[in-house]
Amino acid sequence: MSLIVMKFGGSSVGSTERMQRVAKRIIKTKEAGNRVVVVVSAMGDTTDDLIDQSKQLNPNPPAREMDMLLTTGEQISVALLSMTIHQLGSQAVSYTGWQAGIVTEAVHAKARISDIKPTRIFNALDEGNVVIVAGFQGMTEEGEITTLGRGGSDTTAVALAAAINADVCEIFTDVDGVYSTDPRVVKCARKLNSISYDEMLELAHLGAAVLHPRAVEYAKHNNVKLVVRSSFNENEGTTVKEEAVMEQGVVVSGIAFDKNVARISILGVEDVPGVLAKVFGALANNGIDVDIIVQSGVLEGKADFSFTLSSSDADRAIEVIEGIRNEVPFRETTSETNLVKVSIVGAGMVSNPGVAATMFDAISKLGVSIKMVSTSEIKCSCVIAAEPLNDVVRALHTAYGLDTAEQVFVGGPSERR
Repeated sequence: MSLIVMKFGGSSVGSTERMQRVAKRIIKTKEAGNRVVVVVSAMGDTTDDLIDQSKQLNPNPPAREMDMLLTTGEQISVALLSMTIHQLGSQAVSYTGWQAGIVTEAVHAKARISDIKPTRIFNALDEGNVVIVAGFQGMTEEGEITTLGRGGSDTTAVALAAAINADVCEIFTDVDGVYSTDPRVVKCARKLNSISYDEMLELAHLGAAVLHPRAVEYAKHNNVKLVVRSSFNENEGTTVKEEAVMEQGVVVSGIAFDKNVARISILGVEDVPGVLAKVFGALANNGIDVDIIVQSGVLEGKADFSFTLSSSDADRAIEVIEGIRNEVPFRETTSETNLVKVSIVGAGMVSNPGVAATMFDAISKLGVSIKMVSTSEIKCSCVIAAEPLNDVVRALHTAYGLDTAEQVFVGGPSERR
């Protein structure tokens, strides 16, 4: 008898018809002789709708009250799914995150899981139930309800799988695995049979939406076997594990992109020790993450440097930088939005020279300028203008031999896109 965690996202339970399909799949897994714990996200666009409603009443709602509001979306999902399973003749019990024993740090909107006490889950499994847990949420030691931020249901599922020592954690979504790039952009994208934690972590950080980075980090740290599958068909998915077998001749496993990119440049900064520490320390103290950092050459004791960050943080970052102008004198700041970051990822890059050159060549043939570059052993990222993104992704996909003859189906038989 295997212990399986199954996670279903909002699109998988976005209607009563889809809820019934998911319930039948869960029952089939249980009847095959497995013990099953299910993690569910809010239905469809429920979370976005709740956010919109809150903003109509209060443009700047307290973080605590937002957590109180947003956790209701998952509670609706787990209750409805449990009811559906009962209607189909099987046993199930639904739990909120805190009822399932998920303890988090005392941070609203983006809390991290600090502990899981799964006693109640094990008791319910021993009684023959499918256990359905609300994703995305937990409770502090002091009894405050918290949320884990976007993608938190993935993290909930992986953390539960680690806590109960599950044999596998299956992440169900609207595509049947991890693809070489977004199949909505490249219809002939290649499905990967397996991928390493490190490659998946890079892809997730770089914009691939199939798994949340924190979930992959948790899986890697706790050696949780992940399988990404479709909730709309029975196809074999993609296994995420410590070491993945690289397909022969495939150096680049995937192409990811991030559309939420801005660039800020600080010009005419004194070239003295400690300048970068002051600038990026101030940004970090204000909760602003930066990505690629490039410093130009020094001229007459002055230097220019640029960095990328989330476009939603750009205005606030400029305010922070202007606020430390007395400590770090500079001539001016400039900002640029409407940018994207496109990245190639592959474990084979470390032992194959010329991989980055192929990327630069493919982009240049489209007449696209590269604004910034960042590399590591298994990835290379380029910042470019947003408009040609889809053409660039398709060109890179072809350049690295990732195109297939088959067309990808997204969202099940009724939703061919």
